[in-house]
Amino acid sequence: MFPDEFTQAIEALAVCFIPLGTVEWHGLHNALGLDSIKAHTLCIQAAKKAKGGIVHPPIYGGMGGLNKPATIKIEPEDTWDNHLLRPWLEKMCSECHRIGFKAIIMLTGHYGHNQQIVVRETAARMSERLQIPILGTPEYWLALDLGYHGDHAGIGETSLLWHLKPELVDMNRIDRDPDYGQDDVIKNGASQELGKQYADLITDRVSRLARRMPCWDTPMLSSFIEAERAFVSAQVQGWRNSEPWYAWQKIEYIQDYGQLLVSEDFNALKSIAGRLT
Repeated sequence: MFPDEFTQAIEALAVCFIPLGTVEWHGLHNALGLDSIKAHTLCIQAAKKAKGGIVHPPIYGGMGGLNKPATIKIEPEDTWDNHLLRPWLEKMCSECHRIGFKAIIMLTGHYGHNQQIVVRETAARMSERLQIPILGTPEYWLALDLGYHGDHAGIGETSLLWHLKPELVDMNRIDRDPDYGQDDVIKNGASQELGKQYADLITDRVSRLARRMPCWDTPMLSSFIEAERAFVSAQVQGWRNSEPWYAWQKIEYIQDYGQLLVSEDFNALKSIAGRLT
């Protein structure tokens, strides 16, 4: 963008969309970097629907990753320590606030369990510190009610990328994949049509949030922060008391998260967070 285009976009809607991901193997049938490509494209579509805002360039760096070729692990996943992602997100949020954004949406297409925790926890904490709403979530949380519960190069991610960037999916290659091609589940289940359903719902909800978040008053912002912290607490509690993915094994119990979020029913959101424990 040229500077005058940037100014026009932020005047139309003072929201910054920050797509997060990583460079990671996603089967032989999907392009490398799927996570960031997916998140970036969804943010662009949401900004267009919202008729304003700025989409930051995608970030190719996250926590964890499979032990496969062409995978960049910036930080380990199974650790409580975080020295790169969290401070980077904090600085990004502070800079967005300094520039004049009134809300931030960090959409992560990479969902290692600690990646999800760090993104959501940082967003909630920086929301309180900066006193502007900051949402940090994986894209699939906004389409849980469509049955998209997140996966890795499975039916969900493959369908999304196939719809968003059809030239980056080649289903003919999956037959040679010793893992994802061992049966026809993905080959028969993934489709561009399914990806469109997911993308339409996700971008509709992100765009609605983008239009509303700058208007939240202090009590509403506080309720939003409390709700998001409740989800972080449930995820961390599951990790400490059981195993890292404990909370996500109950993801179907919060399938109304996306609808409650766009409805701004933060008390209900706080209540359903307990279903993950």
